Amino acid sequence: QVQLVESGGGLVQPGGSLRLSCAASGFALDDYTIGWFRQAPGKEREGVSCISCGIRIRNTYYADSVKGRFTISRDNAKNTVYLQMNSLKPEDTAVYYCAAANRRLFSTMLRTDSYTYWGQGTQVTVSS
Repeated sequence: QVQLVESGGGLVQPGGSLRLSCAASGFALDDYTIGWFRQAPGKEREGVSCISCGIRIRNTYYADSVKGRFTISRDNAKNTVYLQMNSLKPEDTAVYYCAAANRRLFSTMLRTDSYTYWGQGTQVTVSS
């Protein structure tokens, strides 16, 4: 049974940092594209980043809104993907979800309909 469990969310001040974790069970993360998404109240879910997406083995991709501030990585031994978030802004406040595609993605890498399996989400709140 495929399962994704996010953790690491919380309340942080603007300019602060958080690291989100996405632990997988039921399949090996490194076989598939893994993405991070977020959804703020009243807004559509949007793609933030993905890993093992694109042509190269450990290709990563970021939405323009987080480029240079967020870093996605994976630990295959722990079957876990991380999202390091630095220089957080109030507009980063959202529920963050990790998701797994059922194949490696070479296009449409941050579209929600490209992903098959989803975690339950973890809340990130950036506020002073």
